[in-house]
Amino acid sequence: MEQRISFITLGVSDVARARTFYETLGWQALAQSNESVAFFQCGGIVFALFGRAALAEDAKVAPYGEGFSGVALAHNVREKHEVDLVLAEVEAAGGRILKQGQEAFWGGYTGYFCDPDAHIWEVAWNPGGTIGEDGSFHFARE
Repeated sequence: MEQRISFITLGVSDVARARTFYETLGWQALAQSNESVAFFQCGGIVFALFGRAALAEDAKVAPYGEGFSGVALAHNVREKHEVDLVLAEVEAAGGRILKQGQEAFWGGYTGYFCDPDAHIWEVAWNPGGTIGEDGSFHFARE
């Protein structure tokens, strides 16, 4: 697994309200945003707002209480098959797989794991973006 964080996703109770808050601060949502998710390019990292319950469901954990903090880190890979390779590497290193790699509703391929302290990570291949030489993720320009 390369040393890289691609996305920081916050599970929020109301995506529209949270998006408005950040836009009021002067942040500009990316064109890939919609009523279910808001994306903001923050240097080489994408900051995302996603419904808390939907994010918990996607990671296959409870939305409140033990097992889900409302935050998921993401490590994006360049090729679809790399999701499964990274998850295998994580498992061999002692990480716990929460969700094996599978097709995602948004068109990519994704799986989830947690580290020894139960922090949730998504490993994703996103056909709507690219990873630069420096490891930064960028959505394709529309």
